[in-house]
Amino acid sequence: MRRLQAFKYELMSTGAQQRDMCRFAGACRFVFNQALALQKERHEHGEKKLGYAGLCRLLTSWRHSSETPWLADAPTHPLQQALKDLERAYTNFFAGRASFPCFKKKGRADSFRYPDPKQVKLDRVNGRIFLPKLGWLRFRDSRQVLGTVKNVTVSASGGKWFVSIQAEREVEQPIPHGGAVGIDLGIARFATLSDGSFIAPLASFRRHEDWLRKAQQALGRKTKFSNNWKKAKARVQRIHTRIGNARRDFLHKATTTISQKHAMVCIEDLQVRNMSRSAKGTAEAPGKNVRAKSGLNKAILDQGWYEFRRQLDYKLAWNGGHLIAVPPRNTSRACPCCGRVSADNRRTQARFKCVNCGFEENADVVGAINVLRAGHARLACEVNGAVMPSATGTHRSDSFRLDAGLSAAGIPCLQAGEDVKPRIG
Repeated sequence: MRRLQAFKYELMSTGAQQRDMCRFAGACRFVFNQALALQKERHEHGEKKLGYAGLCRLLTSWRHSSETPWLADAPTHPLQQALKDLERAYTNFFAGRASFPCFKKKGRADSFRYPDPKQVKLDRVNGRIFLPKLGWLRFRDSRQVLGTVKNVTVSASGGKWFVSIQAEREVEQPIPHGGAVGIDLGIARFATLSDGSFIAPLASFRRHEDWLRKAQQALGRKTKFSNNWKKAKARVQRIHTRIGNARRDFLHKATTTISQKHAMVCIEDLQVRNMSRSAKGTAEAPGKNVRAKSGLNKAILDQGWYEFRRQLDYKLAWNGGHLIAVPPRNTSRACPCCGRVSADNRRTQARFKCVNCGFEENADVVGAINVLRAGHARLACEVNGAVMPSATGTHRSDSFRLDAGLSAAGIPCLQAGEDVKPRIG
């Protein structure tokens, strides 16, 4: 089994190397924006979009032009990778996977990539790496790079520079451990499992919100682009970096634990962008409860649900497991005992009480059980050939309904008085 894995390290570069990395990232950003502007201009004139080969020919002329002589100082391959990134952005747009490509802004996701491993030298003994036109750079060797180096990406984040080394290696086909589990994501409880256990939320943004507000207020009082303004901006940036690092660490630990203990994980296919949409409305039709909805949106985005699902997807694949995403419709309203679907089953946010059979349990646990049952039904449809499996390992279903799919897949409902915990394994 072939595994691609990236290993990210913080660079301990000199001042001259940092200035060179800023220049190289700026050159890649310029090439990307120049090519995007050209593609838009050709579209306005009714001309055909240039492919990657045509853009590379223009890149050669740009490097030798008297107007942009500084492009020749940057390495060639990272500039070509910027054009490849633009081509990939157009492909994703036409396939409906992303929005139309937009211009890159200075200071936002500055990076450049070396695609040729022959130009890169990795000295694991001394913890340093050689990159073209940058020389040897030392990095914080926190863990060993496993496999053969395929490409290297240099990026800036939080005022620091990082190197991401993608390596390829052969591993044995993993054997999954554990059974199946359903997960209900929320705010009061970050993740509730169908076996009754749950993971408490971290809420990293809420923990640092007061510090961030004071730092932003101090930034607003400074004269823009002054030295004090730059220091205050760096302070705000450090707080944002601390929030992101804490959230990322929390999600990695949670997904690693779940993926190692379960062979199949069923999760809700949540549309986070729609759930966190603003309720402000327009001047003609203003929204209601805008302040309350704003606080809810902030809490939703603080959880990192999509990143949790993304990490769970590839970690389960690494451990031989399987991730199934099911529509969240009626997962919190359906009774796991009698199957009755009603909005009155969940009068409060925390408790679930069926109006038909009187079954009572924590609402998040009921949602996780229903998610697990819907995942079993989804898997049964795939086995019967009714649904084709996804090529990425994450299974999505837009037509499956909880209230109509359980009995059709042959999965019985719980009987009154039966243990609510699903028999897994």
